[in-house]
Formats: sequence, C-alpha cells, structure tokens
Amino acid sequence: MLNENVVNLLKEQLWYLGTCDGDIPNVIPVAFKDVTEDGKLIVGDVFLKTTLQNIRKNENIAVSVSNGMTLEGYQIKGKAEYLEQGDIVEKFKTMVEDMFHGAATAKGALVITPEKVIVTTPGDNNNKEL
Repeated sequence: MLNENVVNLLKEQLWYLGTCDGDIPNVIPVAFKDVTEDGKLIVGDVFLKTTLQNIRKNENIAVSVSNGMTLEGYQIKGKAEYLEQGDIVEKFKTMVEDMFHGAATAKGALVITPEKVIVTTPGDNNNKEL
C-alpha cells in the first residue's frame, strides 16, 4: 500500500496526526516516528496525551506528510493501536532518552495500520487514492 515515494517522504519529513473525539478534532506534529518493513507507521509516545485519549475512544487516525519545497504530499488513513511494552517501545525509549539526555522518555508507541493512501500533491493525481 505504501509505495517507495510515500515511504521515503514519511522517513524524511515531519508527520501530522489527526484524531477526533466526537466533533472535536486534534492535530499534532510528531518527530519520533518510523515505518516498518511491513508498512505500518510507528509513533513514539512522548507527548501524545490528547491523541491517546482520542484513540481510546476512536481508533481511526489520519497521518499527513508533505515536503514544503516540492509540495509532494500524502494523507494516510488507518487504525491505531497503542503498545506499552515490547521491542518497538524499547526502541523509542532509547531514541528519546538519548536525544533528551534522560530528561524525557517514550511511554509507549502508537502503531498505525494504513487503510488508504491519498495523494495531496498539487496536480492531476491530487486526491487520488494509491
């Protein structure tokens, strides 16, 4: 589902996560992130308070990523699951603790399973599903 262009952009750029609690939307930027070999999106939980509250009520999530210079972009819609232990969580704990010299840590990880990828790049393919 995630082609090479989408994966490369996800690895290189900041992501924006969109969740919702009823009719109240929430969007946040995330920097502690990765794409797995099987195409899942992983986000380290450092400051995900409202996002996690929303996910517990509604597992639907949207991820937006774009390159501000080329305007290439994608929106990924899917389902999110929260993990509090395991290899993925340990990887993000180490990453965050190293970056913040122990002043912060990851409490868990959000695992996003993509269901749709939509092109947001201006042009003929805009709004097309991959």
